[in-house]
Amino acid sequence: MKQSLSRIAELDPQLCAFLEVWQDAAPAAADPELPLHGLPFAVKGPSGIRSYAARRLIAAGAVPVGSTAVPGPGTYWQTWGLGARGRTLNPYRADRTPGGSSAGSAVAVAAGMVPLATGSDGAGSVRIPAAWCGVFGLRTTRGLLPSPDRTGLATAGVLGRSAAELEVYLGCVVDGYAPVAELPRSAVWSADQGFAAGPDLDPEVVAVARRAAERILTLEEPPEGFALLDPKEEWFAIRAGARPGAVAAENTARLQQLFTHTRLLASPTTPFPPHGHDGPAGRFSTALTWAFNVSGHPAVSIPAGFTADGCPVGLQLVSEFGSEALLARAAASVPPWPIPRSNSRK
Repeated sequence: MKQSLSRIAELDPQLCAFLEVWQDAAPAAADPELPLHGLPFAVKGPSGIRSYAARRLIAAGAVPVGSTAVPGPGTYWQTWGLGARGRTLNPYRADRTPGGSSAGSAVAVAAGMVPLATGSDGAGSVRIPAAWCGVFGLRTTRGLLPSPDRTGLATAGVLGRSAAELEVYLGCVVDGYAPVAELPRSAVWSADQGFAAGPDLDPEVVAVARRAAERILTLEEPPEGFALLDPKEEWFAIRAGARPGAVAAENTARLQQLFTHTRLLASPTTPFPPHGHDGPAGRFSTALTWAFNVSGHPAVSIPAGFTADGCPVGLQLVSEFGSEALLARAAASVPPWPIPRSNSRK
């Protein structure tokens, strides 16, 4: 606990991962037999401490040390964080965004301030910052855990230093959770998911993600005719209050058909590397993530490697409803990256 608070005091003035730091953090329960006794963790945003997941982690003995940075008011396009001291910086490239909206959670984990942080994912808000900060990020199946988002797009998620933290989270917050012992052997690879091809799909990001997938899985081509429909317009309609429509139904059917032949769908997590703090220039970092918010499937982002100029890249794996244990097991075949030593590019 002291080590976590010390590291926050050292690094957060630069990285701005936190909105609040609770210096008097102490184990909530004295019982050392609790499974997570004394484990420090961070919560997403000012309301994160009230989330179902945070309450379950605290009940298991984990200790919240602070709330992490999220976008400020009036920043519709700016999905990264604004901490107590300023904008949240990517721990690998200070001149680039960490992604968002679970920005501070990803940075806190990547910089070694906490081993685990809560998040929520409505369009990629766990997976995108996980990819761009070189950590593991999982969004859960729609309806698996309580969520304050009435649209159904956002589900609870977790960011961790390794797949072990994903397992810790799932074991504490999902009733009856059982880990999977056997590593999946193969996955269908679709760099663009059938709809996202174009100039925004960076070839280097695709290549880095594919090499990472090939290190842990045998990759198969999609079945003939497989392609998801672009969820963009329906995502915005649902966010505005509409019910899921034809795109959600069709993509769900196509994914469920795919999962009768394979257990995993693999793609890059994002179509391009992290952009600068001045914005994405009209591009959507969510292009490869939000289809699964519309359909409700679980997905994980796994550290894949770096671009030539030092930007982290994520590998996304998607599986059938309720298969978080399978995703955590696949992620366990990838070791965590070393904590970044510097943040010199400003």
